[in-house]
Amino acid sequence: MTLQECYTELGGNYNDVISRLRSERLVTKFVVKFLDDDSCALLLQSMEAENYGEAFRAAHTIKGVCQNLGFTKLYEISNQLNEALRNGLSPEAPALAEDVKAEYQRTVTTIKAFKESAGL
Repeated sequence: MTLQECYTELGGNYNDVISRLRSERLVTKFVVKFLDDDSCALLLQSMEAENYGEAFRAAHTIKGVCQNLGFTKLYEISNQLNEALRNGLSPEAPALAEDVKAEYQRTVTTIKAFKESAGL
């Protein structure tokens, strides 16, 4: 799988991220580094602990990272969750957190497949 194919599978914006970071090598570095991010685990733990301020910060982090990396689908759902948690817990926040969890897992699985096929 190429980096561009990885972005296609993720529903991401490869051309946008390449235009900003200007190097496929640099994009690859940050895409693979995404696997080390623990924001989703923090988000889910915070939701379970009813610590919605921390959950908001975790959703905000996921949103920002995904926006910078051009992970459009995960960005969009994490942005919705971010807004749903902005002023505490809203009724749609728990379902959105589950959506973020599912899309995050899909993103991680795709990146791992890219990493393996690229021999990284």
